[in-house]
Amino acid sequence: MIPEIHIEDYNYGLDDSRIAKYPLAERDASKLLHYKNGEVSHTVFRNLPDLLPAGAMMVFNETKVVPARLHFRRESGAHIEIFCLEPVSPVEYNLAFASTAECTWKCVIGNAKKWKEDILRLYNPDNNPLIEAMDLRAELMGRDGQTGQVKFTWKDERPFSAVLELAGTVPIPPYLNRESEAIDTQRYQTLYARIRGSVAAPTAGLHFTDNVLEGIRAKGIDIEKVCLHVGAGTFLPVKSSLVSEHPMHREPFAVSRDLLEKLRDKNAPLVAVGTTSVRTLESLYYVGVSCIEEGAPRDVDQWAPYTREYTYSTSEALQAIIDWLDKEGLSEISVGTRIIIVPGFKFRLVDLLVTNFHQPESTLILLVSAFVNGDWRTIYDYALENGFRFLSYGDSSLLEKA
Repeated sequence: MIPEIHIEDYNYGLDDSRIAKYPLAERDASKLLHYKNGEVSHTVFRNLPDLLPAGAMMVFNETKVVPARLHFRRESGAHIEIFCLEPVSPVEYNLAFASTAECTWKCVIGNAKKWKEDILRLYNPDNNPLIEAMDLRAELMGRDGQTGQVKFTWKDERPFSAVLELAGTVPIPPYLNRESEAIDTQRYQTLYARIRGSVAAPTAGLHFTDNVLEGIRAKGIDIEKVCLHVGAGTFLPVKSSLVSEHPMHREPFAVSRDLLEKLRDKNAPLVAVGTTSVRTLESLYYVGVSCIEEGAPRDVDQWAPYTREYTYSTSEALQAIIDWLDKEGLSEISVGTRIIIVPGFKFRLVDLLVTNFHQPESTLILLVSAFVNGDWRTIYDYALENGFRFLSYGDSSLLEKA
């Protein structure tokens, strides 16, 4: 049964002055709130290894943010901002980034009403000769509300990933109320980011340094990686009072066969770094159910966890994915998820969560509430009363499942 949840019950007072507009000078100097058994305390993030259970497994999202925001100008002088969301042709991220000469993406288009049928040229106010020679152009192939399909063409042989690196800007969150700056290129990216595809950073990972990771390994904690590409839907507010009316956008993720085996056999606490890692890990159960019942993996539907009772064990579901991979001769599962985690959700894999402080009335607040059995206000009141910095560049928390 789909839960009846009103989003206004997940509001709190967040003054603009509490939103961290820039990162701290040192990644691991941020505050770290610790929630355990209903009790709240805090320390500094570099002390995180001291709070983790020895021998645990820790899962990171190794997606990499791409500079996916491009600025074009019409001959009339009107500026059009194009924000690449996901590839359409080729549809696979790695093939789209490797494309030369042309590719098509689903995009959010700023100032879309000013863009008619003409082909746009990239705005090049500094007369950069490399950008001029590349001659990047955008053609609108179709519209769908705020988004559209945009075909990009360019003259030289560089891949589209290099086009974005040269011409794009980092898509920092809109609630920072500022333009991207040089510091964002480095700091709106985790140290371990590896696989291009996200238009938003998995921000819980922004606090990790080499020293913190070394301290985690020193406790005998197994560090593992998944990849979920974070979509622009992460910024979308819940506009309906009833959460059941809020649509979640599809996000692709990949998990290796080796990690599936470790998850199947795990007998130690599992620590997820960020809500994206939680959504990836918890989606695996429902992917496994589709392998059992349909013989193949399927995208995870938004409300799949709530519409019926599931009798399969977690190990059965994970084994079903492994069996399907073996049958297909594959080394990783690649699928999509629209899962929404709200109060009433049954967590099957994750025991501890490292996460930042999220916007009021957001789906991420709902996830936190589900994880701590509704006790999210205790955590957020403490953070507000103790000078914590909020949102993407803000402070962090370690939450132990209620």
